[in-house]
Amino acid sequence: MSIAFLLTALVVTVTPGTGVVYTVAAGLSHGRRASVVAAFGCTLGIVPHLAATITGLAALLHTSAVAYETVKYLGVGYLLYMAWAVYRGKGALQVEEAQPRPAARVILSAVLVNLLNPKLTLFFVAFLPQFVPSGASGSVGAMLRLGAVFMALSFVVFTAYGLCAAAVRDRLLARPRVMTGIRRVFAACFVGLSARLAVA
Repeated sequence: MSIAFLLTALVVTVTPGTGVVYTVAAGLSHGRRASVVAAFGCTLGIVPHLAATITGLAALLHTSAVAYETVKYLGVGYLLYMAWAVYRGKGALQVEEAQPRPAARVILSAVLVNLLNPKLTLFFVAFLPQFVPSGASGSVGAMLRLGAVFMALSFVVFTAYGLCAAAVRDRLLARPRVMTGIRRVFAACFVGLSARLAVA
């Protein structure tokens, strides 16, 4: 396993993006369990990108402007929907003390957050092949192993972010105005992420 791969993958996962924002929001609103479930869902959202890279679909996305734009604007639309839901006090930052949000719902939202991100697929297209010998036997297996390492790092980093957010949850719940301000900040983050994706 290349040290360069591990370091680069760690930098990519630690840098806040849609997965981190969603996981932190889940930790703040629903606590530790939800943050871990959200981290798991965001990690699952990487699987289709890895599969697309291995099967060559990512190359099509890279070369076809129509395919790329379609996925990109689906992602933009979903992030804007997330921003609206968070701003209205629903979705990722809907605080429900009595009944926690169903795990399946958290995972579905988390998967969609990463699934509708064409930049993640393009990252796999440009990044992973650099560490796999071209034309060598077992290259698919090597790519799967590297993808698994990237997913493991993502899960650990996202979980750490989420647990840190969950640790200050009780203090924030006692201050409704602060929670309202946080909702607005997170809504702005989702809008900003959607804008960044739109101009990519």
